[in-house]
Amino acid sequence: MRAIITVIGQDRVGIIATVSRVLADANANILDISQTILQDYFTMMMLVDLSNIEVSLDGLRDTLAQEGDVLGVVVKLQHEDIFKSMHRI
Repeated sequence: MRAIITVIGQDRVGIIATVSRVLADANANILDISQTILQDYFTMMMLVDLSNIEVSLDGLRDTLAQEGDVLGVVVKLQHEDIFKSMHRI
């Protein structure tokens, strides 16, 4: 199963490191990543493979959201199919 992770918020040190650590701890694989900083705002999208995760999908989603709260950013995890459906033209 693949999913899309989005991260948006005020830029600060450690955002990529924290999200990557949570994913590594869950045994998720980052397939692709794109990030940019628009003035002071950090935005990132990741395509991840969750086929071998060692936690529940809801557990991973909650952990990412909690870590995002600590960093002051919003972290969302969506199944790839849901993301595609929501962003069709």
